[in-house]
Amino acid sequence: MKRPKIVILGAGYGGIITSKKLEKLLKSGEADVTLINKHDYHYITTQLHKTGVGTAADKQIAMSIPELIDPAKTYFKKGTVSSIDINTQEVHLEGGDTAPYDYLLIALGFEVETFGIPGIKEHAFEIRSFRSSKAIYNQIIKQLNLYKEDLDPARLTFVVAGGGFTGVEMLGELAEGLPKLCKQYEVPFEKVKIVAIEAAPSVIPFFPKESIEYTTEVLEKFNVELLTGMKILEYTPEKVYLENGMEIPTKTLIWSCGVKGNTIIQKCGLPMMKGKLPVDRYLRVENMRNIFSIGDCSLFMKDEKSSLPPTAQVALQQADICAKNIVATLRGSELKAFEYHHKGSVASIGNWAAVGKVGNFRLSGLFAAFMKQVIEARYLFNLGGPSLIFKQHIGVSHEQVKVTVKQ
Repeated sequence: MKRPKIVILGAGYGGIITSKKLEKLLKSGEADVTLINKHDYHYITTQLHKTGVGTAADKQIAMSIPELIDPAKTYFKKGTVSSIDINTQEVHLEGGDTAPYDYLLIALGFEVETFGIPGIKEHAFEIRSFRSSKAIYNQIIKQLNLYKEDLDPARLTFVVAGGGFTGVEMLGELAEGLPKLCKQYEVPFEKVKIVAIEAAPSVIPFFPKESIEYTTEVLEKFNVELLTGMKILEYTPEKVYLENGMEIPTKTLIWSCGVKGNTIIQKCGLPMMKGKLPVDRYLRVENMRNIFSIGDCSLFMKDEKSSLPPTAQVALQQADICAKNIVATLRGSELKAFEYHHKGSVASIGNWAAVGKVGNFRLSGLFAAFMKQVIEARYLFNLGGPSLIFKQHIGVSHEQVKVTVKQ
Protein backbone atom coordinates (compact mmCIF):
# COMPACT_ATOMS: atom_id res chain seq x y z
CA MET A 1 0.00 0.00 0.00
CA LYS A 2 1.29 3.43 -0.98
CA ARG A 3 2.22 5.56 2.01
CA PRO A 4 0.73 9.08 2.18
CA LYS A 5 3.17 11.92 1.58
CA ILE A 6 3.36 14.87 3.97
CA VAL A 7 5.29 17.85 2.62
CA ILE A 8 6.33 20.79 4.81
CA LEU A 9 7.40 24.01 3.08
CA GLY A 10 9.73 26.15 5.18
CA ALA A 11 11.98 25.28 8.13
CA GLY A 12 11.36 28.36 10.24
CA TYR A 13 9.84 28.12 13.72
CA GLY A 14 6.54 26.67 12.49
CA GLY A 15 7.94 24.25 9.92
CA ILE A 16 10.81 22.79 11.94
CA ILE A 17 8.75 22.28 15.11
CA THR A 18 5.89 20.68 13.16
CA SER A 19 8.37 18.23 11.61
CA LYS A 20 9.77 17.42 15.08
CA LYS A 21 6.25 16.85 16.45
CA LEU A 22 5.36 14.60 13.50
CA GLU A 23 8.44 12.48 14.22
CA LYS A 24 6.93 11.72 17.64
CA LEU A 25 3.29 11.36 16.57
CA LEU A 26 3.55 9.20 13.44
CA LYS A 27 3.92 5.45 13.67
CA SER A 28 6.77 3.78 11.83
CA GLY A 29 5.93 3.59 8.11
CA GLU A 30 2.66 5.49 8.54
CA ALA A 31 3.65 8.35 6.21
CA ASP A 32 6.60 9.83 4.32
CA VAL A 33 7.52 13.30 5.61
CA THR A 34 9.55 15.72 3.47
CA LEU A 35 10.80 19.06 4.81
CA ILE A 36 11.76 21.57 2.09
CA ASN A 37 13.78 24.70 2.79
CA LYS A 38 15.88 26.96 0.57
CA HIS A 39 18.84 26.81 2.99
CA ASP A 40 20.25 23.80 4.81
CA TYR A 41 20.13 25.69 8.11
CA HIS A 42 17.40 26.82 10.51
CA TYR A 43 17.99 30.21 12.09
CA ILE A 44 16.69 31.81 15.29
CA THR A 45 14.82 34.82 13.97
CA THR A 46 14.62 36.54 17.36
CA GLN A 47 18.43 36.64 17.51
CA LEU A 48 19.17 37.99 14.03
CA HIS A 49 20.20 41.38 15.43
CA LYS A 50 23.24 39.62 16.92
CA THR A 51 24.23 38.35 13.48
CA GLY A 52 23.81 41.89 12.13
CA VAL A 53 26.47 43.23 14.51
CA GLY A 54 28.57 40.07 14.78
CA THR A 55 28.08 39.66 18.52
CA ALA A 56 27.23 35.95 18.28
CA ALA A 57 28.89 33.07 16.45
CA ASP A 58 27.14 32.18 13.20
CA LYS A 59 26.30 28.69 14.40
CA GLN A 60 24.63 30.03 17.53
CA ILE A 61 22.02 31.59 15.26
CA ALA A 62 22.02 29.26 12.22
CA MET A 63 21.84 25.52 12.91
CA SER A 64 22.15 22.63 10.45
CA ILE A 65 18.69 21.24 9.62
CA PRO A 66 19.97 17.67 9.00
CA GLU A 67 21.38 17.73 12.54
CA LEU A 68 18.06 18.87 14.04
CA ILE A 69 15.78 16.26 12.44
CA ASP A 70 15.71 12.46 12.53
CA PRO A 71 16.74 11.40 8.99
CA ALA A 72 15.01 8.04 9.51
CA LYS A 73 11.68 9.83 9.94
CA THR A 74 12.02 13.11 8.02
CA TYR A 75 13.59 13.58 4.60
CA PHE A 76 15.16 17.01 4.15
CA LYS A 77 15.33 18.54 0.69
CA LYS A 78 17.17 21.79 0.03
CA GLY A 79 15.25 23.73 -2.58
CA THR A 80 13.40 26.97 -3.34
CA VAL A 81 9.67 26.74 -3.95
CA SER A 82 8.62 28.33 -7.23
CA SER A 83 4.92 27.36 -7.26
CA ILE A 84 2.29 25.01 -5.86
CA ASP A 85 -0.17 23.12 -8.10
CA ILE A 86 -3.20 22.28 -5.95
CA ASN A 87 -4.85 20.36 -8.82
CA THR A 88 -2.02 17.85 -9.33
CA GLN A 89 -0.96 18.16 -5.66
CA GLU A 90 2.63 18.97 -6.50
CA VAL A 91 5.15 21.49 -5.22
CA HIS A 92 7.41 22.85 -7.96
CA LEU A 93 10.96 23.87 -7.08
CA GLU A 94 13.41 26.10 -8.90
CA GLY A 95 15.52 23.93 -11.19
CA GLY A 96 12.61 21.72 -12.22
CA ASP A 97 12.23 19.31 -9.29
CA THR A 98 8.76 18.48 -8.00
CA ALA A 99 7.51 17.13 -4.67
CA PRO A 100 4.12 15.36 -4.77
CA TYR A 101 2.00 15.57 -1.62
CA ASP A 102 -1.14 14.18 -0.05
CA TYR A 103 -0.94 16.59 2.87
CA LEU A 104 0.77 19.96 2.62
CA LEU A 105 1.90 22.45 5.25
CA ILE A 106 2.77 25.93 4.00
CA ALA A 107 5.06 27.63 6.55
CA LEU A 108 7.11 29.84 4.24
CA GLY A 109 7.45 32.74 6.63
CA PHE A 110 7.45 36.44 5.83
CA GLU A 111 8.83 39.01 3.45
CA VAL A 112 9.64 42.59 4.36
CA GLU A 113 6.93 45.19 3.82
CA THR A 114 8.38 48.41 2.37
CA PHE A 115 5.02 50.22 1.97
CA GLY A 116 6.12 51.34 -1.48
CA ILE A 117 8.60 53.89 -0.10
CA PRO A 118 11.10 54.75 -2.87
CA GLY A 119 14.58 53.28 -2.41
CA ILE A 120 13.84 50.97 0.52
CA LYS A 121 13.66 47.74 -1.47
CA GLU A 122 16.69 48.68 -3.56
CA HIS A 123 19.05 50.14 -0.96
CA ALA A 124 17.97 49.40 2.64
CA PHE A 125 19.27 46.46 4.65
CA GLU A 126 16.71 44.08 6.11
CA ILE A 127 16.51 42.04 9.31
CA ARG A 128 14.73 39.31 7.39
CA SER A 129 16.89 36.20 7.45
CA PHE A 130 20.30 34.98 8.52
CA ARG A 131 21.65 35.90 5.10
CA SER A 132 20.22 39.43 5.09
CA SER A 133 21.44 40.02 8.66
CA LYS A 134 24.90 38.82 7.66
CA ALA A 135 24.78 41.44 4.91
CA ILE A 136 24.25 44.12 7.60
CA TYR A 137 27.40 42.97 9.38
CA ASN A 138 29.41 43.00 6.15
CA GLN A 139 28.11 46.50 5.40
CA ILE A 140 29.21 47.78 8.83
CA ILE A 141 32.72 46.38 8.35
CA LYS A 142 32.88 47.83 4.83
CA GLN A 143 31.91 51.31 6.05
CA LEU A 144 34.43 51.23 8.92
CA ASN A 145 37.19 50.41 6.46
CA LEU A 146 36.10 53.04 3.93
CA TYR A 147 35.84 55.71 6.63
CA LYS A 148 39.58 55.41 7.23
CA GLU A 149 40.12 56.35 3.58
CA ASP A 150 37.77 59.34 3.11
CA LEU A 151 36.61 60.30 6.68
CA ASP A 152 33.03 60.65 5.37
CA PRO A 153 30.82 60.93 8.52
CA ALA A 154 27.89 59.35 6.63
CA ARG A 155 29.79 56.06 6.75
CA LEU A 156 29.63 56.07 10.56
CA THR A 157 25.95 57.03 10.70
CA PHE A 158 23.79 53.92 11.18
CA VAL A 159 20.04 54.44 10.90
CA VAL A 160 17.42 51.95 12.09
CA ALA A 161 13.90 52.46 10.74
CA GLY A 162 11.23 51.02 13.01
CA GLY A 163 10.93 51.27 16.78
CA GLY A 164 9.15 47.98 17.44
CA PHE A 165 10.74 44.93 19.05
CA THR A 166 13.08 44.15 16.15
CA GLY A 167 14.20 47.75 15.78
CA VAL A 168 14.83 48.25 19.50
CA GLU A 169 16.84 45.02 19.70
CA MET A 170 18.92 46.09 16.70
CA LEU A 171 19.57 49.51 18.26
CA GLY A 172 20.71 47.95 21.54
CA GLU A 173 23.00 45.54 19.72
CA LEU A 174 24.55 48.33 17.63
CA ALA A 175 25.15 50.44 20.73
CA GLU A 176 26.90 47.58 22.53
CA GLY A 177 28.65 46.00 19.56
CA LEU A 178 29.97 48.98 17.60
CA PRO A 179 32.52 50.11 20.22
CA LYS A 180 34.26 46.71 19.93
CA LEU A 181 34.16 46.77 16.13
CA CYS A 182 35.49 50.33 16.05
CA LYS A 183 38.38 49.33 18.30
CA GLN A 184 39.09 46.28 16.14
CA TYR A 185 39.13 48.34 12.91
CA GLU A 186 40.83 51.37 14.50
CA VAL A 187 37.98 53.82 13.99
CA PRO A 188 37.08 56.35 16.75
CA PHE A 189 33.74 55.27 18.23
CA GLU A 190 32.98 58.85 19.31
CA LYS A 191 32.48 59.60 15.60
CA VAL A 192 29.72 56.97 15.32
CA LYS A 193 26.10 58.10 15.21
CA ILE A 194 23.15 55.74 15.78
CA VAL A 195 19.72 57.06 14.77
CA ALA A 196 16.29 55.52 15.33
CA ILE A 197 13.31 56.59 13.21
CA GLU A 198 9.77 55.62 14.21
CA ALA A 199 6.53 56.87 12.63
CA ALA A 200 4.57 56.38 15.87
CA PRO A 201 4.89 58.88 18.73
CA SER A 202 7.22 56.55 20.68
CA VAL A 203 9.29 53.38 20.45
CA ILE A 204 7.42 50.11 21.23
CA PRO A 205 4.14 52.08 21.09
CA PHE A 206 2.07 48.96 21.90
CA PHE A 207 3.63 48.69 25.38
CA PRO A 208 2.67 50.38 28.69
CA LYS A 209 3.86 53.92 29.32
CA GLU A 210 6.42 52.79 31.94
CA SER A 211 7.98 50.34 29.48
CA ILE A 212 8.18 53.01 26.79
CA GLU A 213 9.87 55.40 29.22
CA TYR A 214 12.36 52.74 30.32
CA THR A 215 13.24 51.79 26.74
CA THR A 216 13.66 55.45 25.79
CA GLU A 217 15.89 56.05 28.81
CA VAL A 218 18.15 53.08 28.00
CA LEU A 219 18.50 54.07 24.35
CA GLU A 220 19.31 57.65 25.29
CA LYS A 221 22.01 56.38 27.69
CA PHE A 222 23.43 54.57 24.68
CA ASN A 223 23.46 57.96 22.89
CA VAL A 224 20.95 56.75 20.32
CA GLU A 225 19.23 59.67 18.60
CA LEU A 226 15.48 59.02 18.71
CA LEU A 227 13.32 60.55 15.99
CA THR A 228 9.73 59.57 16.76
CA GLY A 229 6.54 60.68 15.03
CA MET A 230 8.42 60.91 11.73
CA LYS A 231 7.89 59.07 8.45
CA ILE A 232 10.51 58.23 5.86
CA LEU A 233 9.69 59.54 2.39
CA GLU A 234 12.63 58.14 0.45
CA TYR A 235 16.04 56.52 0.79
CA THR A 236 18.96 56.78 -1.59
CA PRO A 237 22.41 55.19 -1.07
CA GLU A 238 23.43 58.57 0.34
CA LYS A 239 20.53 59.95 2.41
CA VAL A 240 17.31 59.28 4.29
CA TYR A 241 14.59 61.86 3.52
CA LEU A 242 11.94 62.51 6.19
CA GLU A 243 8.51 64.10 5.78
CA ASN A 244 9.45 67.18 7.84
CA GLY A 245 12.14 68.12 5.33
CA MET A 246 14.92 66.64 7.45
CA GLU A 247 17.71 64.73 5.68
CA ILE A 248 20.11 62.25 7.27
CA PRO A 249 23.29 61.48 5.32
CA THR A 250 23.99 57.76 5.76
CA LYS A 251 25.30 54.77 3.85
CA THR A 252 23.42 52.30 6.06
CA LEU A 253 19.66 52.19 6.64
CA ILE A 254 18.44 49.09 8.48
CA TRP A 255 14.74 48.48 7.82
CA SER A 256 12.47 46.86 10.44
CA CYS A 257 9.09 48.44 9.74
CA GLY A 258 6.78 45.57 8.94
CA VAL A 259 6.27 42.18 7.32
CA LYS A 260 3.91 40.50 4.87
CA GLY A 261 3.26 36.93 3.76
CA ASN A 262 5.62 35.23 1.33
CA THR A 263 4.72 36.22 -2.24
CA ILE A 264 5.06 32.60 -3.43
CA ILE A 265 1.63 31.86 -1.95
CA GLN A 266 0.06 34.25 -4.46
CA LYS A 267 0.92 31.81 -7.26
CA CYS A 268 -0.77 28.69 -5.91
CA GLY A 269 -4.47 29.36 -6.59
CA LEU A 270 -5.40 29.33 -2.91
CA PRO A 271 -7.69 31.90 -1.27
CA MET A 272 -5.90 35.07 -0.17
CA MET A 273 -6.75 37.76 2.36
CA LYS A 274 -4.51 40.71 3.26
CA GLY A 275 -1.66 39.03 1.37
CA LYS A 276 -1.88 35.88 3.47
CA LEU A 277 -3.59 32.48 3.49
CA PRO A 278 -6.76 32.56 5.63
CA VAL A 279 -7.01 29.44 7.79
CA ASP A 280 -9.85 27.88 9.78
CA ARG A 281 -9.73 27.01 13.46
CA TYR A 282 -7.97 23.75 12.63
CA LEU A 283 -5.23 25.65 10.74
CA ARG A 284 -6.39 24.36 7.36
CA VAL A 285 -6.33 26.80 4.46
CA GLU A 286 -9.88 28.01 3.84
CA ASN A 287 -11.97 25.42 1.93
CA MET A 288 -9.06 22.95 1.79
CA ARG A 289 -9.01 19.62 3.64
CA ASN A 290 -5.40 18.60 3.08
CA ILE A 291 -3.53 21.92 3.01
CA PHE A 292 -2.50 23.60 6.25
CA SER A 293 -0.70 26.90 6.87
CA ILE A 294 0.89 28.37 9.99
CA GLY A 295 3.19 31.22 10.94
CA ASP A 296 3.73 34.51 9.16
CA CYS A 297 2.15 33.58 5.82
CA SER A 298 -1.14 32.45 7.40
CA LEU A 299 -4.05 34.58 8.56
CA PHE A 300 -5.75 33.32 11.71
CA MET A 301 -8.56 35.60 12.88
CA LYS A 302 -8.76 35.74 16.66
CA ASP A 303 -12.04 37.62 16.38
CA GLU A 304 -14.15 39.25 13.65
CA LYS A 305 -11.84 42.25 13.33
CA SER A 306 -8.29 41.27 14.23
CA SER A 307 -5.82 38.52 13.35
CA LEU A 308 -2.93 37.00 15.27
CA PRO A 309 0.40 38.85 14.88
CA PRO A 310 3.32 37.40 12.90
CA THR A 311 5.41 36.33 15.89
CA ALA A 312 7.53 33.32 16.78
CA GLN A 313 5.27 32.61 19.75
CA VAL A 314 2.22 32.25 17.49
CA ALA A 315 4.06 29.98 15.02
CA LEU A 316 5.34 27.71 17.81
CA GLN A 317 1.91 27.26 19.38
CA GLN A 318 0.37 26.62 15.97
CA ALA A 319 3.02 24.01 15.12
CA ASP A 320 1.98 21.78 18.01
CA ILE A 321 -1.72 21.73 17.03
CA CYS A 322 -0.96 21.60 13.30
CA ALA A 323 1.12 18.42 13.66
CA LYS A 324 -1.68 16.78 15.64
CA ASN A 325 -4.29 17.82 13.05
CA ILE A 326 -2.23 16.57 10.10
CA VAL A 327 -1.99 13.18 11.80
CA ALA A 328 -5.71 13.26 12.73
CA THR A 329 -6.63 14.02 9.11
CA LEU A 330 -4.44 11.19 7.89
CA ARG A 331 -6.07 8.77 10.36
CA GLY A 332 -9.60 10.07 9.85
CA SER A 333 -9.96 11.08 13.48
CA GLU A 334 -11.25 14.25 15.12
CA LEU A 335 -9.27 17.48 14.69
CA LYS A 336 -8.42 19.89 17.49
CA ALA A 337 -9.24 23.60 17.29
CA PHE A 338 -6.32 25.98 17.76
CA GLU A 339 -6.45 28.41 20.68
CA TYR A 340 -3.73 31.00 21.11
CA HIS A 341 -2.50 31.81 24.61
CA HIS A 342 -0.28 34.86 24.78
CA LYS A 343 2.54 34.14 27.23
CA GLY A 344 4.13 37.57 27.18
CA SER A 345 6.80 39.35 25.18
CA VAL A 346 10.36 40.43 25.97
CA ALA A 347 12.68 42.60 23.87
CA SER A 348 16.38 42.84 24.64
CA ILE A 349 18.20 46.18 24.57
CA GLY A 350 21.76 44.91 24.45
CA ASN A 351 22.96 42.12 26.75
CA TRP A 352 22.16 43.65 30.13
CA ALA A 353 18.80 45.32 29.66
CA ALA A 354 15.42 44.31 28.29
CA VAL A 355 11.78 45.27 28.49
CA GLY A 356 8.76 43.03 28.49
CA LYS A 357 5.32 42.12 29.71
CA VAL A 358 4.11 38.75 31.01
CA GLY A 359 0.43 38.76 31.87
CA ASN A 360 -0.16 41.82 34.04
CA PHE A 361 3.48 41.99 35.09
CA ARG A 362 5.82 44.53 33.52
CA LEU A 363 9.46 43.47 33.24
CA SER A 364 12.52 45.66 32.74
CA GLY A 365 16.23 45.76 33.35
CA LEU A 366 18.53 42.84 34.12
CA PHE A 367 15.73 40.50 35.18
CA ALA A 368 13.94 41.03 31.86
CA ALA A 369 17.23 40.33 30.05
CA PHE A 370 17.53 37.08 32.01
CA MET A 371 13.97 36.12 31.06
CA LYS A 372 14.81 36.70 27.41
CA GLN A 373 17.65 34.18 27.77
CA VAL A 374 15.29 31.71 29.46
CA ILE A 375 12.83 32.00 26.56
CA GLU A 376 15.58 31.35 24.01
CA ALA A 377 16.89 28.39 26.03
CA ARG A 378 13.38 26.92 26.25
CA TYR A 379 13.09 27.02 22.48
CA LEU A 380 16.43 25.26 22.07
CA PHE A 381 15.27 22.63 24.56
CA ASN A 382 12.09 21.98 22.54
CA LEU A 383 14.17 21.81 19.37
CA GLY A 384 16.94 19.50 20.53
CA GLY A 385 16.84 18.93 24.27
CA PRO A 386 19.57 19.74 26.85
CA SER A 387 22.35 18.69 24.48
CA LEU A 388 21.44 21.43 22.01
CA ILE A 389 21.40 24.07 24.76
CA PHE A 390 24.87 22.95 25.86
CA LYS A 391 26.16 22.89 22.29
CA GLN A 392 24.81 26.36 21.43
CA HIS A 393 26.11 28.07 24.56
CA ILE A 394 29.31 26.20 25.30
CA GLY A 395 30.36 23.84 22.54
CA VAL A 396 29.31 25.86 19.49
CA SER A 397 31.72 25.97 16.56
CA HIS A 398 32.94 29.43 15.56
CA GLU A 399 33.22 28.39 11.94
CA GLN A 400 31.28 30.79 9.72
CA VAL A 401 28.09 29.67 7.98
CA LYS A 402 28.46 30.01 4.24
CA VAL A 403 25.91 32.33 2.63
CA THR A 404 25.57 33.86 -0.81
CA VAL A 405 26.37 37.55 -1.31
CA LYS A 406 22.78 38.28 -2.33
CA GLN A 407 20.61 39.56 0.51
